Amino acid sequence: ESTGHGSPLPTLMHGGPGRAGGGEEMGGLNGLHFFLQKTAIQGSPDILTAVTKIYQQGAEKKYSDKHPFQKYFEEVEVGDSLETAGRTVTDADIVNFSNVSWDHFYAHTDATSLTGTIFDKTVAHGYFILSAAAGLFVSGKKGPVIANYGLENCSFFKPVYAGDTITVYLTAKEKINRGVKGRNIPSGVVKWLVEVVNQRDEIVCVATILTLVAKQSPFIDLNLKNIQKALNGLTESTQPSWGKMSPQQMIEHLEHGVLASLGEPEAEKCFTPEEQLEKWQDSLYNHRKMPKDFPAPYLAEDEKLLELRHKNLEAAKISFMDNLKRFSIYYKENPYAEHMNFVFGKLNKEMWELMHRKHFTHHFEQFGLI
Repeated sequence: ESTGHGSPLPTLMHGGPGRAGGGEEMGGLNGLHFFLQKTAIQGSPDILTAVTKIYQQGAEKKYSDKHPFQKYFEEVEVGDSLETAGRTVTDADIVNFSNVSWDHFYAHTDATSLTGTIFDKTVAHGYFILSAAAGLFVSGKKGPVIANYGLENCSFFKPVYAGDTITVYLTAKEKINRGVKGRNIPSGVVKWLVEVVNQRDEIVCVATILTLVAKQSPFIDLNLKNIQKALNGLTESTQPSWGKMSPQQMIEHLEHGVLASLGEPEAEKCFTPEEQLEKWQDSLYNHRKMPKDFPAPYLAEDEKLLELRHKNLEAAKISFMDNLKRFSIYYKENPYAEHMNFVFGKLNKEMWELMHRKHFTHHFEQFGLI
């Protein structure tokens, strides 16, 4: 039962006899109460990164052959890193950035006005350094990164002059799961630590940028090779896990959907009530699979599926693949075309692609093709 000032023992109301405060100081029950409001963690950068799930500068970086911007949200791990090539800044870079940005601050444009400043000669714009860093670390190839989501902080530590060479270290700092509503691709936010160094390995800029990164879709991609590979496993004897379709009926059913997306023929009506249509269209964007044994709304309860159009399964496969190729070409030539779907209403290119991916996956799983 210590009477020392600031004692955290819960049975004491103050620091003990002769101590000031009459129970007001950080001792006894008060100490316990206030002490539990805060938690301090000490450890190496690696330990702190592992505990907090937030990358700490100085912790080990994880390098791989795959560019971090080519990873889906689920694939990104805190600590995933990239070291870029170098870029040597030129006088022309500084002049051009001044003209493009309209930032003609004297330190960037007037070498005669630098007396009494911290600069030895005209200096590169801080925002040019940040932009050039993005040019070095961004992957130009289309991938899971959807958009630049923001800039959380940015600090400049040393001037960069013409002739200096900058290199960038990009590191996944933090992942934030994100709920998605409406017509948005399921995604999460990834915070990236950007460290820019010069040729002397001195840090000249540190920033935290945010990107919106898509989550991996559970649906088959509309890649012709992947689709053909799946169809190679379909034979006349393949049995469905649910439903009453034959293999050929399934293929012709999917082909009918592809033709509808080409407007061949244009559907006359949508069977979904107008007040529910937005909700149905929004559902194309989520990762929930289509329900099993769900009757087609355009068929009467006892009505049979469409009559077979092709002489056999192989002919149906060939025709389906030919029309899928036409779908790809059609929307390249007509990117703003819209056509009616019986259930989801009028759909554009993006919505048709999402619909086909869900629909193909549903029936390919029905027949055990994927």
